[in-house]
Amino acid sequence: MIVDERIVTFINSLDTENSRILEDIEKEALSADVPIIRREMQSFLKVLLLMQKPARILEVGTAVGFSALLMSEYAPEGCRITTIENYEKRIPIARENFKRAGKEEEITLIEGDAADVLRDLEGEFDLIFMDAAKGQYIHYLPDVMRLLAEGGCLVSDNVMQDGDVIESRFAVERRNRTIHARMREYLYELKHRNDLVTSILPLGDGVAVSVKKGIK
Repeated sequence: MIVDERIVTFINSLDTENSRILEDIEKEALSADVPIIRREMQSFLKVLLLMQKPARILEVGTAVGFSALLMSEYAPEGCRITTIENYEKRIPIARENFKRAGKEEEITLIEGDAADVLRDLEGEFDLIFMDAAKGQYIHYLPDVMRLLAEGGCLVSDNVMQDGDVIESRFAVERRNRTIHARMREYLYELKHRNDLVTSILPLGDGVAVSVKKGIK
């Protein structure tokens, strides 16, 4: 928790319920210990989608399909969502959830390692939602930038690693030091690229919101 828990609890207490299918999938995911985006992140995405109005969305990290379905409900009519997942046990669950919601035509799930899938993808996306293996964000970035349309938005979730990212590498458990170093490198890159404007927000477990601009 990187924000006072009482504040988060209060903010979330003001929230209204999602659609019945999203509420059901969220409960199922939490009971199975499958991580999904936090309530405050859900609210943020809804507002961003209504502001951005993306025609094409790319999600890196499907899990059981909750966030893709949430985005499909708040994206404009006709929006197409492509989502990538490599964990074999979750892929059939995500596909079934898309079917339950009647979204099979709007959401395309691509199976495979995100690095390989991103390298082969073509076209442009107006919004890219990064929510996969945190230590790989920096490796995904070159292809993500190639795929992100000018004026498009890159949303990177869970960038604070429960607060570990601000600590010295020696204060982080040895097994987490590689991820720690890569995330710090990723955040530095987002803030220092000439073709991005990035804001890092203490929302949920930290979210970086980047907009791609032309280089003058």
